[in-house]
Amino acid sequence: MAAIQEDVRWLGFEWTELRHASDYFEVFYRCAEKLIRNGRAFVCDLSADQVREYRGTLTEPGRNSPYRDRSVEENLDLFRRMRAGEFADGARTLRARIDMASGNINLRDPALYRIRRVPHQNTGDAWPIYPMYDYAHCISDAVEGITHSLCTLEFEDHRPLYDWCLDQLDLPGDPQLTEPLRAAGLRCEPSRPQQIEFSRGNLDYTVMSKRKLMALVQDGLVDGWDDPRMPTLSGARRRGFPAAAIRAFWERIGISKQNSVIDVGVLEACVREALDATAPRRLAVLDPLRLVLTNLPAGHEERLSFPNHPKNESAGHRQVPFSDTLWIEREDFMEVPVKGFHRLVPGGEVRLRGVGIVRCEEVVKDAAGAIVELRCTLDADTRPGQPGAERKVKGTIHWVSARHALEAEVRLYDRLFDVPDPDDDADGKTYRDHLNPASKRIVRGYLEPSLDTVASESTWQFERLGYFVADRHDHGAAHPVFNRTVTLRDSWAKAAGR
Repeated sequence: MAAIQEDVRWLGFEWTELRHASDYFEVFYRCAEKLIRNGRAFVCDLSADQVREYRGTLTEPGRNSPYRDRSVEENLDLFRRMRAGEFADGARTLRARIDMASGNINLRDPALYRIRRVPHQNTGDAWPIYPMYDYAHCISDAVEGITHSLCTLEFEDHRPLYDWCLDQLDLPGDPQLTEPLRAAGLRCEPSRPQQIEFSRGNLDYTVMSKRKLMALVQDGLVDGWDDPRMPTLSGARRRGFPAAAIRAFWERIGISKQNSVIDVGVLEACVREALDATAPRRLAVLDPLRLVLTNLPAGHEERLSFPNHPKNESAGHRQVPFSDTLWIEREDFMEVPVKGFHRLVPGGEVRLRGVGIVRCEEVVKDAAGAIVELRCTLDADTRPGQPGAERKVKGTIHWVSARHALEAEVRLYDRLFDVPDPDDDADGKTYRDHLNPASKRIVRGYLEPSLDTVASESTWQFERLGYFVADRHDHGAAHPVFNRTVTLRDSWAKAAGR
């Protein structure tokens, strides 16, 4: 319950009044007795298996329970004894008396109450009987003054039962039913709500079934309900999705009566749009390759001014340390370049972001032949403010001073599944077979030192790499942890040829 409240607040909303269904338990009970007195409900002794047997099928009508014609007096007596706790779990149910021949199976004398001796978080052991969802749903809406109850399309066939209960009970016209709420000081102006259904917001590369999501958590396939790969609000928050981006996404998608699957790339685009406007920029290297500037004095250090946000002058500037030994991204160098590669190559030049043009003079390898260091020279005439600063080269790369870098754990998150429809079992595979093995990678990154004191949940753009967030739970000054929120561009769309 506390987690739900926290998620709602994080999304940017507040509630006028906090209510629980348990606040209405006495109202539900009074309504049930009214149905019994009016001959619209009865206590049934059939077991769950027998109820299914009697229910019929989509093409065959059901059969009446042998207990359907009990007298009002007997039903009231049995129901009150159910409340008193006389009977074992599952021994009896209270069922609506509607129509066992109805074409809508939900109207074939559905259960309204069952016996279940389970302590409740709010009422403890006070109630050994509990109302069924379809029954409690409509009454809760009515006593809260709801005018339009919004549900997803799977509840469309349940609407006739919703309406039947409300029509039989007439809560606005029978104040005795809701008197316990007024006695408890709760506002109560009953309405006659209308249920309206719309399609569920299904995303591709995702499963939305609570059963399947719970299995992922329980089987340790994800790191809990707030795993940044999970389609939960707590997961999206830990991933670094801004609440404003989630609100913008649903405003753009709108509502529909047609079931469909939404491209998760649309959500990611909303996240990029929100973070592009707000996230300060920082330098970071996640797959480091050492670069030494041999024409600078050993131990050379200086501070360079970088804007915090290139599109927002009011965000100001910061000082970034620069030295003769740097980290660059390993993918920014190719010993044997492919066609169209415009970054650093042996004998080639590239611009170091905010510094000037460097030339690769030597490639150093270890005994196994792996490249461990590049030795380069900096053209001093191309530094900012110098006459050659405007000299053109095709590539610009970022860097971090090796001497000053902040070492951090960086978690590279991606989509949890590697196919658009993980629920499609036409190929004989289940959703588990489509889990993306690259959906989480952990690397040791080197970040500019200004990130050493940032707060948890602060968001940043690591230039040329993506948007990142300081982990909500694990980040700290002694052990910095950053999660990748989203890449700068939609790499999945490119892979799919879109």
